Amino acid sequence: MAKHWKSKLHEIIYEADTPAGKLFDVVILVLILASIALVMLESVNDFALQYGNFLFIAEWIITILFTFEYFARIISIRKPSQYIFSFYGIIDFLSTIPMYLSFFIVGSQSLIALRALRLMRVFRILKLARYIGESNNIMRALKSSRIKIGVFIMFILILCTILGSVMYLIESEKDSGFTSIPRSIYWAIVTLTTVGYGDIAPHTPLGQFIASIIMILGYGIIAVPTGIVTAELATMEKEEIHLNTQSCPNCSAEGHRDNAEFCFDCGEKLNPKKTD
Repeated sequence: MAKHWKSKLHEIIYEADTPAGKLFDVVILVLILASIALVMLESVNDFALQYGNFLFIAEWIITILFTFEYFARIISIRKPSQYIFSFYGIIDFLSTIPMYLSFFIVGSQSLIALRALRLMRVFRILKLARYIGESNNIMRALKSSRIKIGVFIMFILILCTILGSVMYLIESEKDSGFTSIPRSIYWAIVTLTTVGYGDIAPHTPLGQFIASIIMILGYGIIAVPTGIVTAELATMEKEEIHLNTQSCPNCSAEGHRDNAEFCFDCGEKLNPKKTD
């Protein structure tokens, strides 16, 4: 009997292939958005002074609900450490504990801002059946592109170092803000990314000419990472693998293929896949 209700609880919490699982994810998503809204409203002094009690009570209710969910996730899997020390397990803990610390420890109120970490849980909610393929394709494309993107970033850093050093040589004696090579490199990064804070600006004609070249170059450079990931996505569309939201009841591994009967990680038998 205990094994049955744990299996049912695991299916509801960790999977989204059933109506109950989808409803659970939707409810958690609403709670996450409500919690983030409360965090933002608390930062508005006038609103916090007028509705402080309401915000306090509402946040405690949401925190208690997330606490129940946290322990339900631990109870419903055979290896709780797999969830506790996972990325989302740590996020869940860090976003829940500040409210309890503020109740027992004086001066810990500043940690309450960590509740905003709950927004990261939206990525877990996106495992809903409608989005599972798209979200997995994006993650796979980013993973496959990591070496190319890493090389590109290294190239940009080298380019900014060279350009910053050149601008330091040209502008260092013109009282234009290029007081050191690191500060000049900072200017090159800001200019190349087309951010342009304006706190440092070249004064000499040569410096302004180089700055113009860097600005134009920046528009082309910004598109490179997007092109790399887009190319990977186009390749994966031809080799699309259909995945579902089943989560292993033993090790919590996700990303199993449709009709999979056993976990690809630990070999544990999966819950039978159900459809609407």
